[in-house]
Amino acid sequence: MCSKALKKDAKVFVAGHRGLVGSGICRKLQSEGMTDVITKTRSELDLQSQSEVFAFLASVKPDAVVVAAAKVGGIRANSEFPADFIAQNMNIEYNLIWGSHLADVQTLVFLGSSCVYPRETSQPIPEEALLTGKPEPTNAPYAVAKIAGIYLCDAISQQHGRKYFTAMPPNVYGPFDNFDLRTSHVLPALMRKFHEAKLDGQRPVEVWGTGTPRREFLHTDDVADAILFLLGHEESHKLVNVGSSSAITIRDLAHLIQSEVGHTGELVWNSSMPDGFPDKTMDVKLLTSMGWKHRISLEEGIRTTYAWYKESLAGSALT
Repeated sequence: MCSKALKKDAKVFVAGHRGLVGSGICRKLQSEGMTDVITKTRSELDLQSQSEVFAFLASVKPDAVVVAAAKVGGIRANSEFPADFIAQNMNIEYNLIWGSHLADVQTLVFLGSSCVYPRETSQPIPEEALLTGKPEPTNAPYAVAKIAGIYLCDAISQQHGRKYFTAMPPNVYGPFDNFDLRTSHVLPALMRKFHEAKLDGQRPVEVWGTGTPRREFLHTDDVADAILFLLGHEESHKLVNVGSSSAITIRDLAHLIQSEVGHTGELVWNSSMPDGFPDKTMDVKLLTSMGWKHRISLEEGIRTTYAWYKESLAGSALT
């Protein structure tokens, strides 16, 4: 669905275009015939430099900005680098969101994350749950940074009448995911572990935690489709959950990925490691009431992501 709010020749700046979500959004924009999608590599534009970002936005004057750039990672990365996660994300968000406002950009979508919601909250998680409790300790610095971005977008919308809002996806996966075992999320980490263990004689694979937490996963192409849908929708909201409204235990996810990869060795559950959120499923009634629904099943998404991984990464330094 091509956005009603964005004409085919609209200037759309996608910050974080090489990342998992940003690359999916770029593919979607291009497939919809958008002719002026603007991207910048890190060497071309340092998103943590206020002067560079402000000058770039003032010069280019995009019609819309998609803030998909962020420092992201799983439980291990968040635990080891909490200062990096809060400081770098707050820098990136402020520079892009406030810089867009100063450059008179009328439309901006900020990518939030389901992990900003409180650890203890109702399931599935509604948008109203934001700040009704403390964040999950294993990713609290990251969550606080994201919450600041959510409120900055909403404050600009309230005070200046712009369409700045936040889309809140669950665990996103797909092509261009991060497969670095020190910084990746659970799905790509498991995929790489099983792949390497298969190549190494079907050796056992260790999985962190008990396997009991439930997580929701959404393919990056579905996230991109939802973003364009929301950009083109007349109704505006402070934040909108984007998801499939279904979750799977980490244990079942591990078995699903193991089967797809073809690993037949043993799974070893390291229950001394943290589980994180006990349950994290998004309430997407608002988005579905607006007319959007996800298309890619988890089984199909894992199959195509593993095919992409083997083609693009299996022969690189990651193996």
